[in-house]
Amino acid sequence: MLMMVTACGGGDDAGKGGKGGGKAEDTSASQAVVSVAPKDGADSVATSGVLKVSAEQGKLTTVKVSDPKGAEVEGKIAADGASWTPDQHLAAATKYKVHAVAEDSKGRESAKDTSFTTLVPQNTFIGQYTPEDGSTVGVGMPVSIHFTRGITDPEAVEKAIKVTSEPAVDIEGHWFGNDRLDFRPENYWASGTKVTVKLNLDGVEGRPGVYGKQAKTISFTIGRKQVSTVDASTHRMKVVRDDSEIKDIPISAGAPATTTYNGQMVISEKLKVTRMNGDTVGFGGEYDIKDVPHAMRLSTSGTFLHGNYWGSPGIFGSTNTSHGCVGLQDVRGAWSKKTPAAWFFDNSLIGDVVIVKNSKDKTIQPDNGLNGWNMSWAEWTE
Repeated sequence: MLMMVTACGGGDDAGKGGKGGGKAEDTSASQAVVSVAPKDGADSVATSGVLKVSAEQGKLTTVKVSDPKGAEVEGKIAADGASWTPDQHLAAATKYKVHAVAEDSKGRESAKDTSFTTLVPQNTFIGQYTPEDGSTVGVGMPVSIHFTRGITDPEAVEKAIKVTSEPAVDIEGHWFGNDRLDFRPENYWASGTKVTVKLNLDGVEGRPGVYGKQAKTISFTIGRKQVSTVDASTHRMKVVRDDSEIKDIPISAGAPATTTYNGQMVISEKLKVTRMNGDTVGFGGEYDIKDVPHAMRLSTSGTFLHGNYWGSPGIFGSTNTSHGCVGLQDVRGAWSKKTPAAWFFDNSLIGDVVIVKNSKDKTIQPDNGLNGWNMSWAEWTE
């Protein structure tokens, strides 16, 4: 009897509730459809221009593309939510996983998970860079990258290289030919600046069928500011550090028939002792000195600032006698630390600036060494 009453009472309440109760939960499937290209399981996929995620009858809310190490590919969902594309190229010979989610107009989600593998390149290139990772260099040091293959898509390659600094300044790249890319700010770096270079070349198609295979980050620090000015007419070099002159050194520049280039030059190499042979720079057998001391390279073509032990002490500060280099008094064997050449060698960094003026020669070409400072900012960024 009690069970019957309860059942009847319950039925009456249920009837009333059925007329005014809440909505039933919508358990129907999402109308959003997620599509991923390339197809799931694809291999030998191109590293650029192929990957795309899209949604129909809905908007993308999440797209994650990651490599086996969990590193994610950066990309953007379009404003209308209909598509996602990567910001840059993919690495070669890498398996990527894609996870994408979209919502329809009712907020119902639909997801898709796929994977694909990029191509294994048959021909590759790398960028040989300077300065070295972890080094401290002078204020004139550019980032210079020489590619092992000629580049026919410079835009793609330059986009894959990021040069930043702290404190931040505007840094721009400039191509010299098709195999060299240099980066510099408008003016010399400030002392203490930290510069970071990210080479994300892995997978970049630099020329048809030739792909980069390099993913590397390097950094270097700018040391104290030192700019030395060689006056070929007075035969002296003034060394200015942090805007104060610290040394005035007598020199001997290029002789009248073999003058020294004018312009801003950057020390790119330091050699305590080296051999200099006229055959290598177009002077035939005019000289072959096997033990030139305290040599600092200023150009690719063979301009050095170096010690000179073979010249009479009287030439320094009075006459120009060299084949285009800048000579400082020194001793054979580079054993003394008291000579002008030894002092300058010990007090110089790779990346320091040496300016030559009043020589009866032309200004050095910007690509002859690390000498892009001889271009105006407008020329550099054109």
